[in-house]
Amino acid sequence: MKIVAFKLSGFFILSLLIWSCSKTTETNLSPKELKQAMATSAQSLNSAMTDISASQAFQLLSVNSGTTLKSGTMMTTSTGYGTLIPLSLVKGVYDYSALKTEGSSHYPLIRFFTKSASTSNMVVNLPLSKLKNPHDMREYHKADSTLTNNFSISVTDYHNNYNNYHDYDYVNVADIRIDNVNAGGLSIKSIVSPNHNTQYASQFDFTNGYTAKYLYSSGDTTISSFTILKAGGILYQEKLLTIKKDTAKFGREHQYILTIGNVKIVRKHGSPAEVFVNGVLDSKAVVTIIDNDEDEESEHSITNKRDIQITFADGSVSTVSALIGKSINDISTLFTSLHKVYFAAYVVDWLAYDIYYKR
Repeated sequence: MKIVAFKLSGFFILSLLIWSCSKTTETNLSPKELKQAMATSAQSLNSAMTDISASQAFQLLSVNSGTTLKSGTMMTTSTGYGTLIPLSLVKGVYDYSALKTEGSSHYPLIRFFTKSASTSNMVVNLPLSKLKNPHDMREYHKADSTLTNNFSISVTDYHNNYNNYHDYDYVNVADIRIDNVNAGGLSIKSIVSPNHNTQYASQFDFTNGYTAKYLYSSGDTTISSFTILKAGGILYQEKLLTIKKDTAKFGREHQYILTIGNVKIVRKHGSPAEVFVNGVLDSKAVVTIIDNDEDEESEHSITNKRDIQITFADGSVSTVSALIGKSINDISTLFTSLHKVYFAAYVVDWLAYDIYYKR
């Protein structure tokens, strides 16, 4: 199976984005409209991040381990490496059980699980505390005998196909339960190939109506976006289009779009930034994008070395970071989580590799 949904045309997307922004109405707003829209949209975003960050799913997504593979990436860079792991090979119910042995940190992860039943999905049950501390997964502690398998990930679609480091496709679609209660749904789809570059999409659907998405499509024009939605409506979105440039690590920024509720800030290369409310341009507002990384060593984002200053029509000044406040840290955590999804890699991918290699 190959993922054809990610074979995007960079030129088409670039043209579409430019066209969609150019069709906005250039009618002046009243002096208060932009300020009120920014305040209301920022308040809705902050309320959403308070709800999201309080969920157990958010705590799970924020799990980070430097020794864990990123979901959909390779275990080795050897040019001759290749494997195909479909769901049919790894399906079944796997229950965690503590393994009392010395040197267990070197054991394959599968040694700590028992296949308890057959099923059409891959279901992995384990203690949530172990998952939150991945280094403890292969270690034995006296208290392990009292732990219950209160975390469950049920993988309904899985496909892990590697030919080498620059040629693979990957799918992981799963439902998450914590303490026997639905905690959300995860979807990861990725493809890297000499012909189609890199396409990556990850999404997590929270149980309180919120959804977070990360999309990346490379090529002569690279498009990346991170979006937080509620019931399908955009609360926050950063979209970046870059064009290849040999001297810049992340390419030359062609277009940057920040959307917070019904406010949209757009900057095209060579033009000043503009701000719109419900598609209406505020021609009296002055928008200044402030980057704190002139050497282009990072992908600019509100969560990473970028801020936006707005001088409103009445002369007052504010910044996006001031309006969003502490939510920036949670947005950054969510962005990083969807970009890496450590827990899915640690549990699902490592078990899949162990089963494939019969370790």
